Amino acid sequence: MSRILIVMSAAAVWERTDGSQYPTGYWAEELAAPHEAFVGAGHTVDFASPGGVLQPLDKHSADPAIAGEDCARHVAHAQKALSDFGPLLKLEEVSAADYDAVVLPGGHGPVVDLFQDANLGRLLVEADRAGKIVGAVCHGPAALLSAFDEQGNWIFSGRRMAAFTDEEEHLFGTADNAPWLLASRLREMGARHEQGDPYQAFTIQDANLFTGQNPASSTPMADAINTALAAG
Repeated sequence: MSRILIVMSAAAVWERTDGSQYPTGYWAEELAAPHEAFVGAGHTVDFASPGGVLQPLDKHSADPAIAGEDCARHVAHAQKALSDFGPLLKLEEVSAADYDAVVLPGGHGPVVDLFQDANLGRLLVEADRAGKIVGAVCHGPAALLSAFDEQGNWIFSGRRMAAFTDEEEHLFGTADNAPWLLASRLREMGARHEQGDPYQAFTIQDANLFTGQNPASSTPMADAINTALAAG
């Protein structure tokens, strides 16, 4: 079986352009659903974050009116998985050579810290060059923005990918006063961003890169990664 690294943000707040601070954290379904799928397939899953900081739960992801009727199960699974794992690994001490896949869940945290984290950038460059699987869902693709080669080129330019759309950000109510919008930034950087209907599952595989648009895409993305790992 394979070893998979889930890289979490360490951010608890998202500073807005009006000076306000928006509470954030990991989105339960985006962490729990992939973890459940990976462990169910027999894989070993580790958790890491900048400095090994345990990010709080985004409370929006525990609200059935926002996150759906199954959110309590996702919250319980995520909290148990993190508790059982214990202290998170420090991102700066992790090597891509130890893993078969690196997976990046969302919540708004990745647009706060992971998008410019040099240690994550190093990890992703190493993983991509080795042909290892890289997965990201919802706001997780913001973390891909950290990965530049020695010449300063973004390594995911030209790649097909999904991510939380500008339309979804507006519908969620967080587009106004956002420092930048994820899908627009990915396109500006050269990504071939594609999208499905708002809040409906939509995933893309481009070689070793697996991405999902929103929380509903978490399980389909994880299932696609499991299929790829099983195929070797």
